Amino acid sequence: MRTSSNIRRIATGASLAGLALGICIVVGADRANDVIHHILGATPALAFDGTTTPSTAALSPADGLRGSAHPPESAPNKNSSLTALQYAAEQGQPVAQWKLGRMYADGDGVPRDDLRAFNYFSQIANSHPDEAPGTPQARFVANAFVALGHYYLTGIPNSKITVDRTRARDMFGYAATYFGDADAQYELGRLYLGAPGDPHQAARWLRLAATKGHCRAEVALGEMLFQGQVVPRQAARGLMWLILGRDCAGADENWVKPVYDSAFKGASDDERAMALVYLEDWLKGRHD
Repeated sequence: MRTSSNIRRIATGASLAGLALGICIVVGADRANDVIHHILGATPALAFDGTTTPSTAALSPADGLRGSAHPPESAPNKNSSLTALQYAAEQGQPVAQWKLGRMYADGDGVPRDDLRAFNYFSQIANSHPDEAPGTPQARFVANAFVALGHYYLTGIPNSKITVDRTRARDMFGYAATYFGDADAQYELGRLYLGAPGDPHQAARWLRLAATKGHCRAEVALGEMLFQGQVVPRQAARGLMWLILGRDCAGADENWVKPVYDSAFKGASDDERAMALVYLEDWLKGRHD
């Protein structure tokens, strides 16, 4: 544990007392203590409380089904549940089509069949491209476009669906712009990082997703800014995004911590202190 004198030394050029007071006002004393200790390298603590996701654009369709629509294999009668979903899908219900698409894509209660999943997602995209953004149903439509984008990135063996990065970018781009979907914005940012690439567009889309609380986008944007490899280096700003991404990353995303640890170790005392200033401003803006 660092001593209080060490903490003051690390926070060179910043008024730690003033920052602590500001964070206390925004998130409360307990959270302020966690944030300060985390950014200054004390014992591990959550730097954010999960409120980076106020927008429904950052939610996945799975959130809409959670607690109300269970996979057929967990239902009392799996066959009747699957039949009911298929009937609803045939009637043009996008939620049922999405559910079946995900089941076949994941092999969830049915044999995995990527082509069948692709067809279900295509039905949604073809029938509901102008669904009003912001509605619960719009999340399923946006996610269908994202799923199609992934299939165009990888192709489907033994089918007519071949790798087509242009089509993938079109799918991600539509969901990212029309629906404001965070997953699509993140995927579009990743595409722009690849060859031939456009780092400024990549940073733009990653930031849009990150501001919606998309954890992987926060990490990708933070690493990009901290390293300064394809955009001008902004180490403190990058460290702030890495803290937010580390805080909201799931248990299965174990690649996040090494990225954060490497950046924190490579940051100067002034960069860590400035990251605290940025973090305070960010937290305050999310709670205003």
